[in-house]
Amino acid sequence: MLDESLLDTPEALAEADRRALLRGAAEAGARVRTAARHAAEAGVHDLKPDGRPRAVLIAGPGAAATCAADLLGTLAGAGSPVIRLAPTGVAPAAGALRWELPGWAGSVDLLLITTPDGTEPSLSLLAEQAYRRGVSVAAVAPPNTPLAEAVAGAHGLFVPLATAPYEHDEPLAASAPGVLWALLTPLLALLDRVGLLTAPPDALQKVADRLDQVAERCGPAIATYSNPAKTLASELSDALPLIWTEGTSAGPAGRRFAAALAELSGTPAVVAELPEALAAHSALLAGRLAASADPDDFFRDRVEEPPALHARVVLLRDRPLGGLTAAPAARELALSHETPMSELEPEPGGELETLAELIAITDFAAVYLALASRS
Repeated sequence: MLDESLLDTPEALAEADRRALLRGAAEAGARVRTAARHAAEAGVHDLKPDGRPRAVLIAGPGAAATCAADLLGTLAGAGSPVIRLAPTGVAPAAGALRWELPGWAGSVDLLLITTPDGTEPSLSLLAEQAYRRGVSVAAVAPPNTPLAEAVAGAHGLFVPLATAPYEHDEPLAASAPGVLWALLTPLLALLDRVGLLTAPPDALQKVADRLDQVAERCGPAIATYSNPAKTLASELSDALPLIWTEGTSAGPAGRRFAAALAELSGTPAVVAELPEALAAHSALLAGRLAASADPDDFFRDRVEEPPALHARVVLLRDRPLGGLTAAPAARELALSHETPMSELEPEPGGELETLAELIAITDFAAVYLALASRS
């Protein structure tokens, strides 16, 4: 059950936020600026690439690395494939995970290593393997770690991870809002330099500004009725989110939202892109998850009996209403099954800005749902 009174009590939210998740979400804009500065100081803007890489390989643990690969692949398009190297192993612990380069990787490829830890032995071995195969290496990780030493030995580019002092006390959650931007920002700057996507310094500054604007709208001091993130968290209480996305950039934002809900609040969610979502999830809306599927709910004891789990559609869009859109059909399908729908559409801006806004609002929502559900 969600404690909705806690959502409008900033002091109670701060007390419940033992992992500083809200602070990380609020400081996302500052994290982008710090990470961009670290990238510049590491020499990203001084690089003189010979050309675009044939393929970009991304290795790293957790949801942040997965999301970074997803986002970079979307932004880069078909010019050079962005491939995530999924780890193997018997456990998710740093010492148990294993990464391997594909057999075809060579001197025309680029390996990016992203981790908020830096102690994974296999990532250090991966950097050494890439050096022997002639693969260019770049990494974003905490300084003074075994990975930093391995990248230096491989003559690669190392960018120190932008962290806050309060994050040094315990391991960072992979879906924590600050982790994604600390890992992603230097990679955006690097891939802009090699010509794979467009993310110049002024674009990253606009991303930071947009993140600051979202923090002002979604911060803990803003009441639920005018706070889109708190409103969304309240709407998702006791619901199974069906996250539908429309537009190129909304897809990675939706998948990021599902990962954050699972890791931070323990809320399962399913994700699909429009228009395919209408067919893929129609059976879910028509089944026992539909709002009208439990006629006895009217007689349920609201104090003693927990509510039945029902679906709620969350539509994330990054395209204007005037374009080709399946949103009307999505609303009609949800309405026909009496399924409620929440919609988020960013303010106009560049692709990176609109993507940042969708991620920031849903990050705040996942954090609020986690805090208010555990109180």
